[in-house]
Amino acid sequence: MRQAEAIYRTPLGAAGGLAVTGSGRQHARHAVTDRKLPSFAVVLVERGQGWLETAASGRLSLTGPALFWLFPNRAHSYSPDEDGWDERWALFEGSFTRDFVRLRIIAERHPVVALHRLDDVARLFGTLHADLLDDTHLGQASAALMLHRIVISAARQAIGAAERRQERPDMAVIVETLRRRAMQPLDLAAFAAEHQMSPATLRRRFTLETGLPPKAFQLRARMDHAKQLLATTDEKIEAVAAMIGLEDPFYFSRVFHEREGCSPREFRARYRRM
Repeated sequence: MRQAEAIYRTPLGAAGGLAVTGSGRQHARHAVTDRKLPSFAVVLVERGQGWLETAASGRLSLTGPALFWLFPNRAHSYSPDEDGWDERWALFEGSFTRDFVRLRIIAERHPVVALHRLDDVARLFGTLHADLLDDTHLGQASAALMLHRIVISAARQAIGAAERRQERPDMAVIVETLRRRAMQPLDLAAFAAEHQMSPATLRRRFTLETGLPPKAFQLRARMDHAKQLLATTDEKIEAVAAMIGLEDPFYFSRVFHEREGCSPREFRARYRRM
């Protein structure tokens, strides 16, 4: 039987964004019943099966490899079957967790993520655990980085699994398509129909993938291209506006200032590359 391991750390005062406060691994055989944690947790089930129950998700069956998220101050119960399961776990907190929830990268109603690439996630958990053992400020910073990568890896695998189950278009392809067409007018209804989705579904899935709805993503791509043109060419401001699909240079200058905190001319003066 695997010897249980556990490390607990008090986060550094400066580590407000994301901090890992505990990590461990074990072969679990016993149920956790009606428990509340003061922080977030993630549990990786490498092998075995059992169930998880929360008020938000109800009772869910799970089979490894899979992981599940636990939310602070929320009652939860979970248990392996009679043969037990091999688990790794981590406790974490910090302001970044609000972004994970707001962007629906982790969700109370859908806490279980089936994994098709266990090795990637298990390696991140292993590095996280080693970083906490290091017990230095750099070790804690690296552990937080590993936790962030676990969050992103799990979210990508969840999206990929949903697309395979429902034979839906790959969102990465859709995002890249919009990026290539960003300087052209966007008819959201036509763009969604092109990818066999309703506008509402496209907007929801696009926002989950990128953190921005399609039109906001398009505007960001246009502004990024404008910055490139301002820094590397002698094109007039009016021409730059037209080249990114905005015919009104005054509107372009206003939007640019709102986003960048300076005018296009000031940006060119600061970052000129020629």
